Amino acid sequence: MISLQFLLTAIVVCIAPGTGVIYTLALGVGQGRRAAIAAAFGCTIGIIPHLAAATLGLAALLHTSALLFQIVKFAGVAYLLYLAWQALKSDGALAIRPNAASQPLFKIAKRGALINILNPKLSIFFLALLPPFLSGSPTTATAEMIMLGIVFMALTFVIFVFYGVFAALARDKLLQSETVMRWLSRSFASIFAALGLRLAFEKA
Repeated sequence: MISLQFLLTAIVVCIAPGTGVIYTLALGVGQGRRAAIAAAFGCTIGIIPHLAAATLGLAALLHTSALLFQIVKFAGVAYLLYLAWQALKSDGALAIRPNAASQPLFKIAKRGALINILNPKLSIFFLALLPPFLSGSPTTATAEMIMLGIVFMALTFVIFVFYGVFAALARDKLLQSETVMRWLSRSFASIFAALGLRLAFEKA
């Protein structure tokens, strides 16, 4: 069930830069290692509703219901644009600055969770990714889906922490230049906005 092929596929998917990776990097650069780990944890927790939806078959409903898909999608778009604004504002929660006050880890994790929860494509993604790696036995399908999902979440957390810690290690050098800080803030804002616009044009 948990084959080498599944592990390699999951690792490639997790490594690919997406919204969660960008968020974790932004927190690592902006607020350091602990914030990055909290961001990685939140993004990982945000996978749970989609894994549950895929396991229970609710992802198929999301896929077939255009209205439901659009509601969740545009909530996600609005949230990504909000994060872009938070990165662009000089006092925003994601702004890159050397004297940034440490935010509560719970808030950082909550934002990370919302990033994934409000992405309707994740449920459909799990519905497509996991079934090919099942044994084919109907009696164990649910347990196998859950196990594969847990492994995927563990890989997500480890890889995101790696990204975040790397960003935190580069933090001191990056924050020595005001020009670099402005460039980083604008870059993260642009990436969040671009991801939001890309999500806006996604179809069920």
